[in-house]
Amino acid sequence: MDKPNQDYKVVIVDDEPAAREILLAHLEKIQSVEVVAACKSAMEAFTVLNTNKIDLVFLDINMPEISGLSFARTITKNVKVIFTTAYREFALDGFDLQAVDYLLKPISLERLVKALNKFMEESIPSIPREELKETPEKKEFVFVRSDRKMIKVNFTDILYVESLNDYIKIWTKEKVIVTRETISGIEAKLPKSNFLRCHRSYIIAIPEIDSFTNEYIEVFEKAIPISRSYKQSVLERLEGV
Repeated sequence: MDKPNQDYKVVIVDDEPAAREILLAHLEKIQSVEVVAACKSAMEAFTVLNTNKIDLVFLDINMPEISGLSFARTITKNVKVIFTTAYREFALDGFDLQAVDYLLKPISLERLVKALNKFMEESIPSIPREELKETPEKKEFVFVRSDRKMIKVNFTDILYVESLNDYIKIWTKEKVIVTRETISGIEAKLPKSNFLRCHRSYIIAIPEIDSFTNEYIEVFEKAIPISRSYKQSVLERLEGV
């Protein structure tokens, strides 16, 4: 079962041989997981957990002698648990024990992968707030609601934004997207390095500017006015580009 470059060490605990084999077959297909042991009882798993550094336990709930729920209460918080069972009614008890997930048998590979992704997300250490300030995420798009769905708009596709009171039009190279948003709201989501407010009703994409004067900016054959209140800051910005 050993495979190179494993990230997470896993134990399977289930008294049914067929259930262990199904889980084992699924997990063998996932490169970031190493199955350390497939145990048929809680007592067998107890020994494994005390002699190995384990990250995750796939634990059947309905087992003889010691149930999965009872055994889970003895497992250290550093080891995560995903419950497996044929009985849906045990789900609530499983989540009360802060299990990562609850898998109903028969377990499909797709459902198993979803549970593992959830486990891996929870296992990623949180980044200190100070580090987030030093290395902010560089987004390249924004989602806006239009026609009852969220539409992805790449910053590089935007020509300019036009305000229509409580709505805005986002003019792109291919289409116009209308969304219920204020122009100040969308301005806060756009990177200041590439976008410039030139009027209370307009934001332009600086890389798309064809020409400009003291009175207007031409973008994609559209003359966009520069208002008096924005003129000084706009011209200083554009003349410095």
